[in-house]
Amino acid sequence: MKRSGLSRVGPAAFIKANLPISPVLSIPEILLHTAGPASGLWRLAGRREADAPPYWAYPWAGGIVLARHLLDWPEMVAGRRVLDLGAGSGLVAIAAAKAGAATVMAVDVDANAIAAISLNATINNVTISAVAADILDAPPPEAADLLVVGDLFYDPSLALRVMTFLRLCQASGIEVLIGDPERAYLPHRELRRISTRAVTDFGAANSGGAVQAGVFSLS
Repeated sequence: MKRSGLSRVGPAAFIKANLPISPVLSIPEILLHTAGPASGLWRLAGRREADAPPYWAYPWAGGIVLARHLLDWPEMVAGRRVLDLGAGSGLVAIAAAKAGAATVMAVDVDANAIAAISLNATINNVTISAVAADILDAPPPEAADLLVVGDLFYDPSLALRVMTFLRLCQASGIEVLIGDPERAYLPHRELRRISTRAVTDFGAANSGGAVQAGVFSLS
């Protein structure tokens, strides 16, 4: 009975109650609701095969390096319309807003991520439009001139879909920036490295959790 009661708690209420707010390592100016050992995240994420993994509950290396880059180089984003693809916690979207973006939209397929993005935007005092959708088969977004992508190259089929979409966006005049710790399916030959930084990555066991992550543009 207790478990069924928990299942009726909405994602925003669950996140506020169980995921404490803490600064992001390497980005202390951004605060996020982040899962810990006592969060009981499975109660929200679900255990069915069809349930989306709760990637949004943790900061990942690609998002960290890209968010840090935008904050360090605000001229790359100031006054622009930004779309954060696969936004997760909203970390990169929040960095874009803090760096002076005119508008910021965060898109993710996980409805729980959308709830987290809205909460995280509020605690960072920024405005973000959060949308639950899979837009990879849609036309390039008309309301964006900069597309930011963190940590979407962990799966081969997803990586192919993402690159096809990013190429269409680039062809329509949208600039693309990618943050990634060189995961297995990152298409190196199609990218130009802009910068590299040692950052933490969730689940990394070596070097105290630090990995070399890069910011890339499409070549």
